[in-house]
Amino acid sequence: MENITKVAIQGIKASFHEEAAVKFFGQNIQTIECSSFKQTCEILAKDEADYVVMAIENSIAGSLLPNYNLLREYNFSIEGEVYLPIQLHLMALPGVKFDNIKYVTSHPIAIRQCVDFFDEYPHLQIIESTDTAACAKRIKTEQLQDTVAIANSLAAELYELNIIERRIESNKKNYTRFLILKKEKTEEIETINKASISFEVGNYVGALSKVLNIFAEHDVNLTKIQSMPVLGKRNEYYFYVDIEWKNRENYESSLRKVLKYTVNFNIMGEYKKNDQV
Repeated sequence: MENITKVAIQGIKASFHEEAAVKFFGQNIQTIECSSFKQTCEILAKDEADYVVMAIENSIAGSLLPNYNLLREYNFSIEGEVYLPIQLHLMALPGVKFDNIKYVTSHPIAIRQCVDFFDEYPHLQIIESTDTAACAKRIKTEQLQDTVAIANSLAAELYELNIIERRIESNKKNYTRFLILKKEKTEEIETINKASISFEVGNYVGALSKVLNIFAEHDVNLTKIQSMPVLGKRNEYYFYVDIEWKNRENYESSLRKVLKYTVNFNIMGEYKKNDQV
């Protein structure tokens, strides 16, 4: 019997996380629905899933900062990444007219991606929820006549809702980047050309610049940098950095030099860059 990959996701069926999981792994997976990102990590830690799919940044709403804390807390290996175009639609029960709508419900990140729409309709009351698809399901289950959800077309189809306004996201080039997390690191593959690392530097002038210059000198491309305060320590920060390279030796040489100027250095994952958006 063929083993089915178990993937923990934040949200329920037809959520963007499930869509990202299918895009990375294919259809032959079992998604484990979780109510929070913390729960997905607990599921993986207990070996009740093989992987976690975790959103880490959106091109409009920015980084999901609490998830960086989870990456550090659980120290899972980043095995890959998925870029998912985000198309957000307004959906309601069949027969419901826009004029009857009083409430709009969705995930806070989805709501932030639709700020221009809400500026046009300030009378609509926003209700935040844990998951886009769950909002669509609630409208169907409770037969809410005065409420619309913001979610994807999969949710509208699954929960038999009508899309009354399409593509309400503020930027039509909207995408979310998801990380693929595994409890233990997979044996190294030859095609890796991207890494996610974290570290601290000393609190003196030019400390971070020195590290970043080393990467530049070795032709290692910095694609993202995110800082997070070190809990309980003033003016101290963790830096989370994504880097890409064409020459593996350059990458390894840069890391050896960077180690001299950093503390708590950690390679969170080495994986193949995903160019598909």
